[in-house]
Amino acid sequence: MRLRIDLGYDGSGFSGWAKQPGLRTVESTLDDSLAKVLRLPEPPGLTVAGRTDAGVHARGQVAHTDVPLDAWAQNGERALYRLSRVLPDDLRVVALCEAPPGFDARFSATSRRYTYRLCDAPVGIDPIRRLDVVWNRRPLDVAAMNAAAAQLVGEHDFVAFCKRREGASTVRTLLTLEWRRGVDGLIEALVVADAFCHNMVRSIVGACVAVGEGRRSPEWVGDVLREAERSSSVMVMPPQGLTLEEVTYPPDAELAERARSARRFRGGVSR
Repeated sequence: MRLRIDLGYDGSGFSGWAKQPGLRTVESTLDDSLAKVLRLPEPPGLTVAGRTDAGVHARGQVAHTDVPLDAWAQNGERALYRLSRVLPDDLRVVALCEAPPGFDARFSATSRRYTYRLCDAPVGIDPIRRLDVVWNRRPLDVAAMNAAAAQLVGEHDFVAFCKRREGASTVRTLLTLEWRRGVDGLIEALVVADAFCHNMVRSIVGACVAVGEGRRSPEWVGDVLREAERSSSVMVMPPQGLTLEEVTYPPDAELAERARSARRFRGGVSR
């Protein structure tokens, strides 16, 4: 049977989501813990909505795993409680349940919502926020950043902002890209898309920061978008400012079809 897993983590102490030999990752930590609480002979394997990089955080990450029916029948009732005792403090599973038919954590998703947080105060970041906010040493013009951001919304080939992967499309639909300054002075980017390529969010933020600092014009971002290859002029921002906030899915009856269409369109890769 397939299980849906809703989770969050502080990415500071992880080498990203994906399993890597000899490194502490979210996937390996969670996979090993699931094997322990469900009393499986080996980790069941995970599929995730968004494979976050080292240092990137998540509040609304979603994954799925397939486990034997008898393992869930015997151990599922207390699995969430047992996970809370087994998992480290920087990783929490907030919901664990049987997935509806056709559910695929990666390909059934209709959107991912991220937030990127910046501080441009001359004195730097509040020490309490140093792990999820990036200090920008130059003041930022939020209006100029929004003028730049507007050119990226819609369906485009974002190859200029991505690391290209063989056989995978770099066409994505950016649904929302908005910058705002909060009452605390922090600047936040709200970024929503159907899916993201590798490094896409942090590259887009880097381009907007160049505009906000006055080093580039808003129109320059549109010029970069039209380039047919990865742009060396775009800075990839540090990972700690980025948080995956939410993954959305269609109604249960549409999950399987959404997964099929996403696989066809993106060539088997979704970030």
